[in-house]
Amino acid sequence: QVHVAESGGGLVQPGGSLRLSCVVSGRNFSRYTVSWFRQAPDKEREWLALSWSGNRTPYSDAVRGRFTILRDNTKNTVALQMNSLKPEDTAVYYCAADINGNIKYGASDYPYWGQGTQVTVSS
Repeated sequence: QVHVAESGGGLVQPGGSLRLSCVVSGRNFSRYTVSWFRQAPDKEREWLALSWSGNRTPYSDAVRGRFTILRDNTKNTVALQMNSLKPEDTAVYYCAADINGNIKYGASDYPYWGQGTQVTVSS
């Protein structure tokens, strides 16, 4: 059984930074594709960024240039460094994983999810 857990959310002022962390318990972690999603109230879940075994690191237009995904295969972790945060970044942030390591953007493509961590950007 694969277990996914996020941490690191909280309250931050506009323009500030936060780092979220995701730990995936599965074996052969280097083969996993791991994505970050978020969901704001009354909105659909939104894909943000992914890490996989390939060289390319895709980001959504909403976060490209502000967020960076960082992977450590020795610790089974994928972090999301979030800079220049805006009030519209307020949402519950989720980490999702799939051992079938290719690029995928849809929430339905990921069988393993964390419980989510709240990020609130407000003055």
